[in-house]
Amino acid sequence: MEKPKLFTSPKSFLWTILFLLVIVSIRLFIEYQSYQNFISKPFYYTYATVLSSYEKSKGEKKYQVLKLRSDDGFTFYTTSYKNYNFKNKKLRLQIFPNKNILLKDYLGHFYIKSRIKNIDALQFTFKDTLLEKVVQQHKNISLQSFYSAIFFATPIEKGLREKISMLGVSHLVALSGFHLGILWGLLYGLLLLIYKPLQQRIFPYRYALFDVGLVVIILLGIYLWFVDFPPSLLRSYAMVLVGWVMLLLGIELLSFMFLATILALLVALFPPLLVSLGFWLSIAGVFYIFLLLQYTKVLSKWTIALFIIPVGIFILMLPVVHTIFGVTSGYQLLSPILSLLFIPFYPLVMILHIIGFGGALDNILLSLFNLPTQSKDMIFPLWAMVGYTLLSIGSIWSRKLFFTTIGLALAYGAYIFL
Repeated sequence: MEKPKLFTSPKSFLWTILFLLVIVSIRLFIEYQSYQNFISKPFYYTYATVLSSYEKSKGEKKYQVLKLRSDDGFTFYTTSYKNYNFKNKKLRLQIFPNKNILLKDYLGHFYIKSRIKNIDALQFTFKDTLLEKVVQQHKNISLQSFYSAIFFATPIEKGLREKISMLGVSHLVALSGFHLGILWGLLYGLLLLIYKPLQQRIFPYRYALFDVGLVVIILLGIYLWFVDFPPSLLRSYAMVLVGWVMLLLGIELLSFMFLATILALLVALFPPLLVSLGFWLSIAGVFYIFLLLQYTKVLSKWTIALFIIPVGIFILMLPVVHTIFGVTSGYQLLSPILSLLFIPFYPLVMILHIIGFGGALDNILLSLFNLPTQSKDMIFPLWAMVGYTLLSIGSIWSRKLFFTTIGLALAYGAYIFL
């Protein structure tokens, strides 16, 4: 028996999307008014939390680039010539807006000149305590940065960022739906082990998907708040939440209408997602997963899980990723294997850090990070990306276009790696 669809007709889907687009337009108009008010001021005082800092030099002068989140809701970069450790600090700044800051920058990140008026230490939080415990289990700075990123969504150290780009595993380090999927499976499986015996003895009339699923949804929501709502993780959580509700209602889950609705809903709720690169890359990844599942559902689940999804996503995302990031290395061919290995690795290292043996795999990871030593810059042309995107969308309805898309992605992969 076929599951009912999310929308009864294409017309109801289009009306829903149209309604959400109207909401997006209204929200963007409000953001535009706020933006105009911001850039019209000769200067602006704000409190901002330092998210990250790194040192740069210009001639003989050294300065620090600071990434800050204002208490007024925007995120920006500025520079300081102070020889000071800005970690875990909150600043009182005078900033100087100008018309060179565009609306897309205001919604995302922008650079602005500033004067630091005051520096205060942030109150040590529970998150800081956990972060410190993780960091103390590693001597190497790159490994400290790696584990902090995959557990707490902290910024990645510059040297490590270059290495993971050459390995093609940036998606494993930046918290996304991949991590949330692993956490869902881990939490749901563990709680189900406790729930099942109780269900059989005390409440056989209860539904495990509802009870256990609700607890997991709440725990994942707390985790999302704890790591400060990274855009790609926010998208993933929304899909998990709505997907769970659809499973309870028995509605078809894997559909492009579902993906488009989640996309429009999230942008309506959080307009800055429109300029979030991580958000759009995660949407592209889910789109290609749905596309692969649509045309390979006749294969066994193990074949799809162990080969089709990791290899297919790697191939189909090559043009997308290389339109933005040109870093190319032969070691990126290891990405599908490393993605599969990350599934048991992620919960394992969580357990190791909880019991105080987080450094057990440090030598293996350092050897992996040290593999790539050089790369080349290969950018996929924007005009070609437009054509590739149209082909990909057309593949929803045409098997021929689907295989044409894969063929072009394979050809591009052979070109950049061979």
